Amino acid sequence: MNQLIDYFETIPSLHRGLILVGGITVFWLIENAFPLFKFKYNKFNHAGINIFFTSTTIIVNFAMAFILLFAADLATQQNFGILQWLPTMNIWFYTIVGLLLLDLIGAYLVHLIEHKVKFLWRYHLIHHTDTWIDTTSANRHHPGESVIRFAFTVLGVIIVGSPMWMVFLYQSLSVVFSQFNHANIPLPKKLDKVLSYIIISPDMHKIHHHYKLPYTDSNYGNIFSVWDRIFGTYSYLDRDKIIYGVDTHMNPNEHNKLSNLLKIPFQKYRAPEV
Repeated sequence: MNQLIDYFETIPSLHRGLILVGGITVFWLIENAFPLFKFKYNKFNHAGINIFFTSTTIIVNFAMAFILLFAADLATQQNFGILQWLPTMNIWFYTIVGLLLLDLIGAYLVHLIEHKVKFLWRYHLIHHTDTWIDTTSANRHHPGESVIRFAFTVLGVIIVGSPMWMVFLYQSLSVVFSQFNHANIPLPKKLDKVLSYIIISPDMHKIHHHYKLPYTDSNYGNIFSVWDRIFGTYSYLDRDKIIYGVDTHMNPNEHNKLSNLLKIPFQKYRAPEV
């Protein structure tokens, strides 16, 4: 475990980039060979749009990384945050507790709030407009949403009192898990169901991408599924009944055109059907 900590304390930016690119590549190859749904779309055009948003997410996070580093150093040096107040424990248990809490505040909570606050939903909506969910959809976030999520990540680091190595570990896991649960792959249903009791499985997350409420407003988790089950936001829908997208933006000229996607947060608000 100490070797893992040492690695993530000084993980090079190149390695973080390779984790992102490597994950997309692996799941891209798998979903091409064994697709869950056989989409009739231009996969490269679709990937181009999503990779553009992935790039802007990377730029936002790297541009403000110093804030994250400052927050983690401040919390640990001042012994502030939940992890700093807990008694000494096994390093593995300490890591799991930290990852769970970072997932709660930096992922689950902000995701829930983005669905409940209209102003924030305008930015998160871009992620839901995708009608062809595959592994490239994982980081389809408007630059404005990337800033919002970064702010909650910083908040999570401060409240949790997380050291920087744990933040880098969490972010690396988050990238891979998000690519995994967005990937257009068909796990055996029983295996997917078992996994969903611990982590966000592909079927569990794809329900969140169903085009209508109440399914859109459920299964908010990022890595761990425990928070959806504890807070009553878990829902189930058979994979064969899932229709991707969001009912307010089902026109390809809206959800598959980069120029329009960038403008959606500033367009007139459309209430979803209930």
